[in-house]
This record gives sequence, C-alpha cells and structure tokens, in this order.
Amino acid sequence: MKKLYIKTYGCQMNEYDSDKMADVLRACDGMEQTDKIEDADVILFNTCSIREKAEEKVFSDLGRVRPLKAAKPGLIIGVGGCVASQEGNVIIQRAPYVDVVFGPQTLHRLPELIKARRDSGRAQVDISFPEIEKFDHLPAPQTTASSAFVSIMEGCSKYCTFCVVPYTRGEEVSRPIADVLKDIGELTRQGVQEVTLIGQNVNAYAGASDDEDTVDFAYLLQAINELPEIKRIRYSTSHPRDMSQRLIDVYGNTPKLVSHLHLPVQSGSDRVLAAMKRGHTVLEYKSIIRRVRALRPDICVTSDFIVGFPGETEADFEATLKLIEDIGFDNSFSYLYSPRPGTPAAEMFDDTPQEVKVSRLHRLQEKLSSLEDAVGQSMLGSVQHVLVEGISKKDMLEMAGRTDNNRVINFRGSPGMIGRFVDVTVTQVVRHTLRGELIIT
Repeated sequence: MKKLYIKTYGCQMNEYDSDKMADVLRACDGMEQTDKIEDADVILFNTCSIREKAEEKVFSDLGRVRPLKAAKPGLIIGVGGCVASQEGNVIIQRAPYVDVVFGPQTLHRLPELIKARRDSGRAQVDISFPEIEKFDHLPAPQTTASSAFVSIMEGCSKYCTFCVVPYTRGEEVSRPIADVLKDIGELTRQGVQEVTLIGQNVNAYAGASDDEDTVDFAYLLQAINELPEIKRIRYSTSHPRDMSQRLIDVYGNTPKLVSHLHLPVQSGSDRVLAAMKRGHTVLEYKSIIRRVRALRPDICVTSDFIVGFPGETEADFEATLKLIEDIGFDNSFSYLYSPRPGTPAAEMFDDTPQEVKVSRLHRLQEKLSSLEDAVGQSMLGSVQHVLVEGISKKDMLEMAGRTDNNRVINFRGSPGMIGRFVDVTVTQVVRHTLRGELIIT
C-alpha cells in the first residue's frame, strides 16, 4: 500500500484542505497516511503565505527532502496551498525535483497531476481558480471524531491592503446550501455532533438554494440548527462588514450556535483601519459586539490584531489597547505586521523602528493575556457542557473536552466518554486551559 505524508502550514482552512488531499488520494489510489516522511511514496507540503518568509520556509523544507528523492526516484513531491498559488512555476525553477504544484482550488486534481507527471516525466503546475469545482469532485467526508470542519465557501473579496488571500484563493465563492447540508448529513451518520463552518470569510456566505434563490449565512445557521443530530455549531472566521442584523439576530434564536464569536478587528484606530481598507470603523465594530451581547450576555469574543502596520503611531496603538479594554476580549491572536509581496500595504511608507513594534506587540499581548485570565477566573465554579474530544495530552487518566466558549478543559474520566457531551464543574484556571470535575448523573 502506498504511503502519503502531508505537512500542513497555517490556518484551519489548510488543515481542512490537507484532510481532503488525503481523502482524494485514498479514494483514487488507495493511499494511507504516514507520519514517517522517509516511508512516503508521496510527500505534500500544504503551504500558507500569511506570515513573513513563508516561501523561504517551504524551500528550506523542500531542501530537506531532496535526499529522499535521490534515494527513491519514484517519490512524488508536491507543493500546494497559498505559496503554490503565489509562486507557481518559480517553485519548479528553484526546486526542479518538485513534481507537482497545485493551488487550494485544484487539490481535487491531484491524482491527475501525479499521473501526468509519471506519464510525461515533466513537472505539473495547476494553480487555476475553477471556483466550486473542487467541492464537486471531493469524496464524501469521512471521520471517526465527534466534531468536524465543514467548508462552506472559499476566497475573499474584501481586498484588505495587508492580505494575500484574494490573490492566492480567489474571490468569495459559496457552496450551494444543499451541498453543505449533504456533507453535514454524511458526517452525522458517522457520529458527528458538532460542526465548525469554515471559510476565509464565512459570514459572507451566499449559497444557491434549490429554487435558484440565494440564502445568507443566517439562514444556513438556522437550517443546521434544525438538524436533530447536530448538538453544537461553531464558525470561523468572519468579517465585521458581513455581520448583518440578520446574523446578529441568530444569537437570539439559534440555541445550538455557541456563545463564542471570533471577529477579527486588526486595529483600534480608525486611521489604521482606513489604511487597511477594512471597511468599518471602531464605533461600528463596538456596535456589533454590543448588539450581539444584548442577545447573548455570556458570549466570549476573540479577535485578531496586527501590530506595526505601516504608519501606525503611538496614538494609534493606544487606541487599539483602549478597544481591547473596552470590549474585554478573550483569547485572541496578535501578530507583527509582515509585508506580503503583491499587496498594497507592502508599498506603503513605514518608518517605525522594529524594536518599537516588538515592544508594542509585547504590551498588547500582556493586555490580552490579563483579559483571558479574567475570563477564565469568571468561569470558576460554573458548570460547563463539554464535548469530550479525547484523552488529555498531559495526563493519560484525564479526558479533554471543549466548552461552549471554546476553552479546553481537562478532567478525570474514562475513554468511553469520548464523543459524548458531559457536564463539568470548573475548578481551576491554567494558562489557556481549564481543569474541572465531572458531574456524575
């Protein structure tokens, strides 16, 4: 049996895509995954270009597998994902031993690309954007877990000045609602009780319905809420411009939707937001959160922040700290700005010293960390409805689960609980996680 090794960089969408690569090659060629790269017949690097020097990291990893190719001439080496979309044929020029280069929208063509490489002896490159075709050619989803990712759309049409996603994954394209519900139905037959809807910008979803109309994200969430086998719904990631009142209202009438909202804001300065072309102001962002909290007072809000965007002043940065304090964010992600080739922000004038940016990032992360701890402390003594995901990574005698507001909690239990919902009392706050005691019923 042929072996497949995949290394995944980046976001949840890439994790999802890697699973689909494995599904496609298993269905077509009977390949099974291995975690031993030296045993592989096919090695795939599923890349991400969001962070600085992503391309060089890929070429460094490619250099490390070159000796494997020399020892096993039939070995297929492939590069997929967003770096593949950006670099295309340049990858073959710099690393001639690479056999296939494919984009996020053409992963379903992997068997054809590999066959063409073997038949012709020439490297194959396909970084086109065939829109929804990928989903039409993927095998039915398979899982043994109780929770699963479901991709509902691809791409982004916002064109924020710092972001490469529209150039590497294309503009927003939504799957028909019948296709999404079909995938979820297949997953529930395999025991899935929780789904996480994913896409570059899920709340921009505009899927075709059977009557040739278009339905929005709020409609999709309510449709999934009606499925008796689904007990909990999550989604990631979203954009403030697409937080419509209809979607906000869902938090008041869709009980299976979790009390956790990840809504990237990037900056607390209107001037910086305008330079980023985010399309919203700080006041508009705060209004969204206020209206959601009016319907879900217990909701935890997380976000993304970019520190050191070109031209960011100390006043701009202080405005971001104030927004963080005003909102009271839970566990959020923060990054130093890194210029991405081909994006407008990469051409902007930037005279802020690197050490100033690093200092600001540390200050921001300290603020976020203190708020995260405060949210955790507020959960002490509360009873959390937890989906048991598996055995704890730190203690084989404990189970690990996830709370409604996306906190990992560890507690004494048995493997027979995996895949079930249980009630757990929070007894201790550990950095980024919780500890608890199982409530026996």
